[in-house]
Amino acid sequence: MNIGAHISIAGGIYEAPKRAHDLGCECMQIFTRSPQGGKAPELTPEICEKFKISNLKFKIKEVYIHTPYYINFASSNNRIRYGSVSVVRDELERGNKLGAKYVMTHLGTAKDLGQKEAIEKTIEMLQKTLEGYTGKTKLILENSAGAGEIIGDDLSELSQIIKGVDSPAIAGICFDTQHSFASGYDWRDFEKTLKKIDQEIGLENIKLIHANDSLTKCGSNKDRHAHIGEGLIGNDAFKNIVAFAKKNNIDMILETEHDRVLDDINLLKSFRA
Repeated sequence: MNIGAHISIAGGIYEAPKRAHDLGCECMQIFTRSPQGGKAPELTPEICEKFKISNLKFKIKEVYIHTPYYINFASSNNRIRYGSVSVVRDELERGNKLGAKYVMTHLGTAKDLGQKEAIEKTIEMLQKTLEGYTGKTKLILENSAGAGEIIGDDLSELSQIIKGVDSPAIAGICFDTQHSFASGYDWRDFEKTLKKIDQEIGLENIKLIHANDSLTKCGSNKDRHAHIGEGLIGNDAFKNIVAFAKKNNIDMILETEHDRVLDDINLLKSFRA
């Protein structure tokens, strides 16, 4: 398994691999466009080739793409729903050009439609997103912290959605440790939590881990990341999480503040060793 972090693409997407290497990353996560909105930068064949060569040069073994923050498949607004379909499909196509392994996305909120209809609408929109897609880059769904009726804080919801979408292009989930902790999955009771996850979605569906400690207590439903060992999940729990990731060959991506993400990467590597 590889350990890495979310990396800026400022100055061009092909600049990211060197930044990742300088932090000691073995894999990396990027946005290919502004997460807040706006037109996506063009990915010409030359840019894609330069990116791939840079990954080889700096020994970045896997690339993961995060979709923008505004995705909402369960909005009551058709423009937002179909805009989400368009953007996520485009990110898959862009990921395929760049040689990314997975594109990960949040799903949106159930506040417009209510929980049952929101899940049904999300399945419908994901089906449209993946219709006719034949690329190698697969889609994974990220669990949420649960604030504001966000879809996916309960892993049973994500399991229902994955089973409801008839497409091999969905590979499984990106599992965020802080989001899960905020949603009531207590990593300090490791075996019990692992058993709960297995019952709700199946451990085999975890394809990537976002490794973030938590500033907020278990069950808070607040998305507040902390440096590893400085939050309420703690080092002992992360030693177990890293051992699980290593055993199952699941890459880990840090999304902690960049001032000390190098320390977080080195700490996770020490746990792996």
